[in-house]
Amino acid sequence: MPTDKTTVPTTTFGDTFTTRTDMSSDVSAVQTKGEFDYESLNRRKFANHVDFDKFYTVVKDFVLARLGFPVVRVELTDFQIQTAIDEGVSKLDYHAPWFCSQFMTFRTKAGVTIYKLPKHVISNLEYVVYKKSLLSVQQQQGTLEFDFFIKYFQDNFLFRDFHISDFLLMQMHLEQMRKILGRDGSFQVIDGQHVAIFPRPMLGGEEVIVEYRALNSETLATYFVNWIQRYALAVSKITLGEIRGKYDTIPSPGGGARLNGEALIATGQKEQEMLLEELLTEIEEPPTFDMW
Repeated sequence: MPTDKTTVPTTTFGDTFTTRTDMSSDVSAVQTKGEFDYESLNRRKFANHVDFDKFYTVVKDFVLARLGFPVVRVELTDFQIQTAIDEGVSKLDYHAPWFCSQFMTFRTKAGVTIYKLPKHVISNLEYVVYKKSLLSVQQQQGTLEFDFFIKYFQDNFLFRDFHISDFLLMQMHLEQMRKILGRDGSFQVIDGQHVAIFPRPMLGGEEVIVEYRALNSETLATYFVNWIQRYALAVSKITLGEIRGKYDTIPSPGGGARLNGEALIATGQKEQEMLLEELLTEIEEPPTFDMW
């Protein structure tokens, strides 16, 4: 009997988000497209010199320009601006919209339940399809799902008082039936880096399809780029306000100049709250329509 252990699986088809040079390599060899490094996001160490890539440079220039640079001196280091951008990217990634969806596949090994997936995959994992269902494919002609779907839009006595919430509950019930009566496997995320699939694979080489959401700086919608810019600006205002708040006034021959530290902090916090509300109401889909 093979023993259960954690393993890095191999992939035949790769995924829609990453690029690889060797199609037979394991999933840890993939490199994400774009300029978001999920391994170092919010895990950076302090550095006096920071190299900004193209996307981070665009956001940095936006932040500095909105703070008045070069007309006004901005007392922020590149590292402080970088951490502000990281915070905006990670916040948007956590609430990534559905059209940031990606797919990948990996192959099972006999007797192995737990598989280690890349950071960009496991962070926003949505669903894992393991094994095919014995029941019919959803809404295929001649199935129960198809009949209910058609009858829902028909004006007959059976569905006269049938609301959209009832239809959603029916779909969830049918999904649960497929889990119990079919061969659809289940999954569980472990330790933020592994996915466990059940039941235990008895044969190796079965394809597992993974759906997840991840940001690609090269294809990110303009509106989302601007949201990251505005959020990084709000965080930078709070940081700059705390720096300027160390001194109320700066001595000068004209009697001293008063700094706007408290005003920057208040403005930044208010903008953060507005951007978070915008993120939850306009970018992320309502959880009511999520179906498992």
